[in-house]
Amino acid sequence: MTAKNIQADLDEVDHELLKLLSENARMTNADLAAAAGIAQSTCITRVRSLISRGVISSFSANINPAAIGLSSQVLISVTLRAGARSHLADFMKEMRSLPEVIQVFFLGGSEDFIVHLAVRDNDHVREFVLENLSSNATVASTRTNMVFEHFHKGPVA
Repeated sequence: MTAKNIQADLDEVDHELLKLLSENARMTNADLAAAAGIAQSTCITRVRSLISRGVISSFSANINPAAIGLSSQVLISVTLRAGARSHLADFMKEMRSLPEVIQVFFLGGSEDFIVHLAVRDNDHVREFVLENLSSNATVASTRTNMVFEHFHKGPVA
């Protein structure tokens, strides 16, 4: 499902459950129900409904890249060649398959993509750009920015 075809009717309880789960997706149903002020049976039914309606798309673990030896993050803006616009989906699929890539944004504007990497060091960035972007015939240009600090928060329900 895409965001375009998901327009779920959410009430105050749904919004509260989403807020609580966005803060800690590992909460037990009992703790979630207590925090939301609803019965456990109501809570599990509501969460299952949010999942089935596509409001909650997944649960995941946020891994600290530095803790696994990936101490640098970079954002690479990528512009594809004018004649390569038909390869937008191929480029996205290729970037998503690479282990260094933690996010890819398809943009409307002067650049086509932003590729977010978690890497060991500057040499790793250089290797990535040379092997996956500079050698790619569809890529017209790139611009690399180092990330010094990063904050992530999902949408507020």
